Amino acid sequence: MKKPPALLSTDVIQARVAELGAAITRDHQDSDELVVVPILKGSFLFAADLIRHIDLDLSVEFLGLRSYGAGTESSGVVQITYDLTQPITGRDVLVVEDIVDTGLSMRYLMENLATRQPRSVKLCSLLHKPARSRVKIAIDYLGFTIEDRFVVGYGLDYAEKYRNLPYIGVLEA
Repeated sequence: MKKPPALLSTDVIQARVAELGAAITRDHQDSDELVVVPILKGSFLFAADLIRHIDLDLSVEFLGLRSYGAGTESSGVVQITYDLTQPITGRDVLVVEDIVDTGLSMRYLMENLATRQPRSVKLCSLLHKPARSRVKIAIDYLGFTIEDRFVVGYGLDYAEKYRNLPYIGVLEA
């Protein structure tokens, strides 16, 4: 497997993750019911690093979404592949996503979670690709804004490959 060139280095990512964790800690001081919801599979590495920087009592619930399949373009059809195992009613929820590009998956998810009557739902995304936006999504905590390039590494994949890269690289055709 040829390693793609780096867009964001490991050190740059880790510094930003620490800043995001500090901001989340500061903003949720009054919450005793914070539930962190990493979106599988892409955000698992980001979420693992992020929660180590959140200095609050929290629980973790995973949720799986799929809209890409094996390609580099979103299909536009969102599928829940793994749902929460515990109710979130009355709790503060922090969704942790790897990348928001079209916004379609996150709009679907945020609307779905709102029907479960949480106290609040906020979104933390490592990456945002505004050039691909089709719907506006409020990202409460954002790592980096990037250009319209297909990226892999640090949990993000292409056909289930490259997730284990410690940096974010650009997959070139």
